[in-house]
Amino acid sequence: MADHQGLYILMLSIHGRICGTPELGIDADTGGQVGYVLDEMQALARDPRVSRIDLLTRRFDDSDTNPIYGAPRELLESGARIIRLPAGPAHKYLQKERLWDYLDTFVDGALHFIRSEDCIPDVIHSHYADAGYVGVRLSRLLGIPLMHTGHSLGRDKRERLIAAGRKAESIDRQFHFPRRIAAEESVLSEASVVLASTRQEVDEQYGLYENAVRAHFKILPPGVDLRRFSRPGRQRSSPLLPGLRHFLEAPRKPPILAIARPDERKNFQRLIEAYATDPVLREQANLVLVMGQRDRLGQLPHGAKRVIQSILHTVDDYDLYGRVALPKHHEPEDIPEYYRYSAIYKGVFVNPALTEPFGLTLLEAAASGLPVVATRHGGPQDIIRYCRNGILVDPLNIGEMQDALRQMLFDRQRWQRASRAGLLGVRRVYSWEAHARRYLAEVERILRRQRKQLRRESAARQGVRRALPTADHLLISDIDNTLIGDPAGLATLMEWLREHPRVAFGVATGRNLKQTMEILAAHQVPRPDICITDVGTRIIYGSKLREDQDWAAHLHYRWWRDGVLQALARVPGLRLQEKFTQGAFKVSYYVDPKRPPTAKDLQQRLRERQIAAHVVLSHNCFLDVLPIRASKGHAIRFLAFRWGLPLHAVLTAGDSGNDADMMGGEICGVIVGNHSPELHGLKDKHHIYFASAHHAWGILEGIQHYRFPGQAHA
Repeated sequence: MADHQGLYILMLSIHGRICGTPELGIDADTGGQVGYVLDEMQALARDPRVSRIDLLTRRFDDSDTNPIYGAPRELLESGARIIRLPAGPAHKYLQKERLWDYLDTFVDGALHFIRSEDCIPDVIHSHYADAGYVGVRLSRLLGIPLMHTGHSLGRDKRERLIAAGRKAESIDRQFHFPRRIAAEESVLSEASVVLASTRQEVDEQYGLYENAVRAHFKILPPGVDLRRFSRPGRQRSSPLLPGLRHFLEAPRKPPILAIARPDERKNFQRLIEAYATDPVLREQANLVLVMGQRDRLGQLPHGAKRVIQSILHTVDDYDLYGRVALPKHHEPEDIPEYYRYSAIYKGVFVNPALTEPFGLTLLEAAASGLPVVATRHGGPQDIIRYCRNGILVDPLNIGEMQDALRQMLFDRQRWQRASRAGLLGVRRVYSWEAHARRYLAEVERILRRQRKQLRRESAARQGVRRALPTADHLLISDIDNTLIGDPAGLATLMEWLREHPRVAFGVATGRNLKQTMEILAAHQVPRPDICITDVGTRIIYGSKLREDQDWAAHLHYRWWRDGVLQALARVPGLRLQEKFTQGAFKVSYYVDPKRPPTAKDLQQRLRERQIAAHVVLSHNCFLDVLPIRASKGHAIRFLAFRWGLPLHAVLTAGDSGNDADMMGGEICGVIVGNHSPELHGLKDKHHIYFASAHHAWGILEGIQHYRFPGQAHA
């Protein structure tokens, strides 16, 4: 890969609609996170230490959305780039909860992009749990440090929704919390640093996670664009008044302003009930709810439609016509004007969310001279502590919310003090330039630590190999019950390989190298070009059996073999396999099928000892514990990346659970007809073909199904 001057930062923010001029509020997934990521990357791009910054997001060409989202690349004014990669239906925009099944494809697309650019990033920075899932896998495959920003956390949000009366089964089904929380736990285990906006986020929100004790946190609050958000100055009127007169009888009354997407978690329903049931607020103030964009209510996503319908019902039930404004549209430049409008008429900004990871809108209000009332759950605690410009409330307590609104609206001296304190605090503590300086100091710390580690390992490392330079396709097969088991099928497959010399042949197995060579020789299989042995923990090349030392060095990350043995020494149902089956990066056990331990219990035991490892169960009787970066699938992707092979030029074949991660994404996966039941869950997955034929005949059937190797050029 080519060298580059300065830092190259690769960001990941997958969901939502992301472009240089963001349509913030257009849907539930295009809100504060999108604005944060764009502001952060552009502030970093302006720092002279950064030579390049790219943001990878999802590409889609939906006729109902702006055509820009179908453009593969977009150059921003700062020099940063948005790179859009396909994942999932090309002509359909998907909400983030529906993206989980396509994230492995996004990983493969990211690998294609990095390889095509001929430039390795210095760090990867993922935003939110879905990007964290992708970032962990890219970090494992490439050995690049991972930074992560959560934005909002699954465990905390789940608890808040349950407290608000939602049923656990319903929200888990709607929001995929089990998958999201698992991804967040994985990020905490593997990221070099987790960036949090507040101490409360670290202590109370991340504190709900098992792996939080192993994570390195850095508190780094975001900034606010002081060029856009500013106090009204000498203004005595607002350009928004004509539009607000459509809703408000007296638009110059002090407004109670809220700006957020229509999401149940934003808690607008309790806000409007607080307003509706307080005669003083109803008489002396207006309520202005800016809830994104909408043309027709019926065209909104179900959740957003439900929130707005509930608000409209409350307006009607309490006869709030003329007192509540619900604008349907706004331009990006209107948002600063809403804050200034509220400041001109001595209003208050309110954020009543069930929980708020940070609260950028509170900074925007402070920069506009507008006092705030905000949820006490999350980032607003720190903002109010630094800016001293408002009151924190329990978002579930309507009476507390009403008291805070009355205090801030009708005590003129308190309003003036809060307005001045907010203006001073936001300039003193929060700006994107200061954020970028602290961010890059953390990046440099990570890279210094990485360079020290590389120097310690340099004696064992080799240069990057360009193995098998004539091969443009790769066939990798498991051995037992896949490659072998039917002599006639095996002979036919070997003949096929001889007829296709540009297809490199490899095996991936749980066996060690000696066992692998013995069983291949016993079945008269020619020595493969590649052997991935010991459940993906060793990569061996060619006839001279040379080991890839870069892969071995890659696996050292947070691996503690003796700790694994200690943690699992007395687990009922586990018995250590013979010495010759063990490896430097593999601890293998027999499993008693009458009392098998659960993977969750074993993973918990390892976490308690702060061991970064994962467990693989095969045939319900064998268990392997491996480094967190090790697996057959990761080894295959590592090889493909180093050789410059696109993943759709790789075909893998297997029959059992420890073959599962060789499948999926852009790799052509074949599961032979005699497979174990543990693989049934992969049916209907992208690029996984279930053959009806057994053993090597099943591999040949998969070759025919994919038209391999021809399909790689299709």
